[in-house]
Amino acid sequence: MGSGGADSAGIFPIDGENDIISSSKDLDAGALFVLKSRGSWLHCGYHLTTAIVSAALLSLPFAFSLLGWSGGVVCLTMAGLVTFYSYNLLSLVLEHYAQLGKRHLRFRDMAHDILGPGWGRYFVGPLQLAICYGAVIASMLLGEQILKATIAPPTTGKMFKGLLVCYSVAISTFFSVAISGYWAFGNEAQGSVLANFMPNGMPILPKAFLLMTFVFTLVQISAVTLVYLQPTNVIIERRFVDPKLGQFSMRNAIPRLVFRSLTVIVATTLAAMLPFFGDIMALFGAFGCIPLDFILPMVFYNVTFKPSRRSLIFWGNTVIAVVSTVLAVVGAVASVRQIILDAKTYRLFANM
Repeated sequence: MGSGGADSAGIFPIDGENDIISSSKDLDAGALFVLKSRGSWLHCGYHLTTAIVSAALLSLPFAFSLLGWSGGVVCLTMAGLVTFYSYNLLSLVLEHYAQLGKRHLRFRDMAHDILGPGWGRYFVGPLQLAICYGAVIASMLLGEQILKATIAPPTTGKMFKGLLVCYSVAISTFFSVAISGYWAFGNEAQGSVLANFMPNGMPILPKAFLLMTFVFTLVQISAVTLVYLQPTNVIIERRFVDPKLGQFSMRNAIPRLVFRSLTVIVATTLAAMLPFFGDIMALFGAFGCIPLDFILPMVFYNVTFKPSRRSLIFWGNTVIAVVSTVLAVVGAVASVRQIILDAKTYRLFANM
């Protein structure tokens, strides 16, 4: 990176004592104040775990009820392996561009430099916003059910260590929740397994135990919300925050507090209006998670490093991307159909 210049995210050197920007050029306040990369591999593992081990975890027993024991275990194992592989590909691409002086902090930045500006703006950008806001809505929806029921530049080394921490936790939690939930409730498992503990609004376990479980879940949802709202925060703070002032100055702190609060309020309201936890997770997973997790990393790697068309890695990445695209289309159509079916018995704010 050239001295005194900005990286691809528009971040310039900062006066460490006063937290004031030392350049007068146009800056990206969203990336500057939101998308920082200063943590260790432990921070990386924590944030990855927080983002992955989220509200969607509670729908795994329902997925097993549709796939059965063998299908559920095979699909969950394959998804975990491919995700781990794709994140490693991303870390290689990130390190490659970091060495060229372009530090990428967002999928959109990567798409802009690798695939062209159109892909970053009109495809990856909307995908990021859809999945982040959709995940927040789904998390808030789950939180509404819970409250009612209870009355630094990235490097390969850092990313890989963080992934190991993340997947050691993710594998144990994903498989334990999926297997124990399906073993306990079988084909009666609901979209959120927590709902199985409150059939017809009546608890089947001691209220104190349920309260503890729901409180822990709510704490996890709060952390997930912070992670998934970051792309939205980037856009908001780019428009309403002054990057030339300290991020905790009154000029910046008040707009950040106001607009972040409004975002959560809007998401909570939509969640209360749309009580389809399983359907929402399926929809945003189909056209949000699958492209970002299973398609774009493969494309980024092939375009960046241009492996031989005769190599195993080229065809492996291509097959994964093509199969994932088919699954995304089928999943999106199926989830929309299920929402239409569920909407026949839908009433506005029915669960309030």
